[in-house]
Amino acid sequence: MSQAVGSAGFVGTLVSLWRYPVKSMLGEELNAALVSDRGLVGDRAYALIDRATGMTASAKNPRKWGQLFDCRAAFTATPHSPTALPTVKMTLPDGREIRSDTPEVHQILSALFGREVTLETQAPTTPSLEEYWPSIEGLPHQDAITDEATLASTFFDGATVHLLTTATLNQLQALAPVSRFETRRFRPNLVVAPDAATGFVENDWIGKTVAIGDRVRLHIQGPCPRCVMTTMPQSELPADLEILKTAVRHNQGNVGVYARVLQGGTLKRGDAVHLES
Repeated sequence: MSQAVGSAGFVGTLVSLWRYPVKSMLGEELNAALVSDRGLVGDRAYALIDRATGMTASAKNPRKWGQLFDCRAAFTATPHSPTALPTVKMTLPDGREIRSDTPEVHQILSALFGREVTLETQAPTTPSLEEYWPSIEGLPHQDAITDEATLASTFFDGATVHLLTTATLNQLQALAPVSRFETRRFRPNLVVAPDAATGFVENDWIGKTVAIGDRVRLHIQGPCPRCVMTTMPQSELPADLEILKTAVRHNQGNVGVYARVLQGGTLKRGDAVHLES
């Protein structure tokens, strides 16, 4: 653990790290990760592309791509470079395991989703996806599917890093105690346990620089608006529309913050987190 407790600007401790090798599939929790200017190395490195539309497959449209949440992806070896990634292993809903280098990988995935898809590592220059908006007061659309642009030439939605605090999860849990506000629902890369602050702590970090460990520096760009994915079942977590309703009612639909990398390096569980400016 980095020894920074008690020093100026200390705001908490990094308690978990997550990487999602294939967009919208369940990912892998890590003890350490390399961070480049494109976020955690290997995060959202792969995605399914709908051959009929050219759009990125995303569980944001669960009517078409909900089975992505029934799949889990993990690298076969630790990735050390964003330009030389190892193969990824995908566990399908029926327990079968396939790898990204399996010759018939596209056919197997196409059969699973009932649509012609390809597994890609190169995103379109102007990527987009379909997003379903449930009928919740306060959302910009009601019971509608819209086309949404994503981060240019990547498989990221709004930024290359998503950070969340345990204080925000605790606040939401207190507001809706029957629901289960677990980290998995929100698919962050980094989870920080604040030193003492409570409530929607990371909202106050927007526009500032967060330093984690000895080298990594992130600029907090803005809040992370949530979508229907937070309400979907995964593993033993049930479907729960109240998850999104609570975020809309109490934090403008946001949970966590988006960030971009100012300086890369290696992160590990237990690293100290500082607010620099």
